[in-house]
Amino acid sequence: MISFLISAIKIIFLLGFLIGIHETGHFLIAKLCKVRVNEFAIGFGPVIWKKQGKETKYELRLIPLGGFVNMEGEAEQSEKEGSFTKASIPRRIAIVAAGALVNIIFAIIVYFILAMTVRGNITNAVVGNRVLDADNFGNRLYFASYNTKEFMLSIAESVKQLFTGKVSSAELVGPVGISEVVAKTNGFREFIYILAAISISLGVTNLLPFPPLDGGKIVLILLEAIRRKPLKQETEIKIQLAGFAVLMAVSIVVTYHDIIRIF
Repeated sequence: MISFLISAIKIIFLLGFLIGIHETGHFLIAKLCKVRVNEFAIGFGPVIWKKQGKETKYELRLIPLGGFVNMEGEAEQSEKEGSFTKASIPRRIAIVAAGALVNIIFAIIVYFILAMTVRGNITNAVVGNRVLDADNFGNRLYFASYNTKEFMLSIAESVKQLFTGKVSSAELVGPVGISEVVAKTNGFREFIYILAAISISLGVTNLLPFPPLDGGKIVLILLEAIRRKPLKQETEIKIQLAGFAVLMAVSIVVTYHDIIRIF
């Protein structure tokens, strides 16, 4: 029972934290771009704490598995000052991409720190074509930089394989599979490593050019720039709903394979 509770706490913290920093990225860049944020919430469900700022209502909700940023003009056209729809194309892209980029940058920083503080002596460690001759700050910096680069290249290769069809749906991991991996982590460093790995996966996935993911929203903004006029709201809603339906179907398939693997 205790181990189950510990696993549940780890899973809730991991997902809540990663989604929280994702939404915070959207929020901060929206503020920086002078776009009005009507509501910024961490969590879902009943509100357990709230505060009305000068223009933004801040909320903490009961279920710490998500969050949202409600910007003026994001869901529908608005002519009010500070509306998302009135912001320039580059600013809107920056706001939409910010959440995923925060996840990716966070993962890189965490992985770099883990590599810098790796246990044991790194003297004589082979890093690429170089053999480290001493365990000092300079060599640890090189060791961490190299391993972080390799980490990023492995992520890029995974994305490439996904798009080229070299990865089947049976190999993908969804929330159930992620929960199993998190539950099995042993020790702080391993948990933090998994946190970084899932963070970068979340960031990269969100940038895929598929509605209603952030990458899909960026595609629609770019399409607006090419057409020099926005899509009709009805058309955009249909695209988002179609994309959501496909994502749900993929999620069901991935979850099915997760369950088969576990049981």
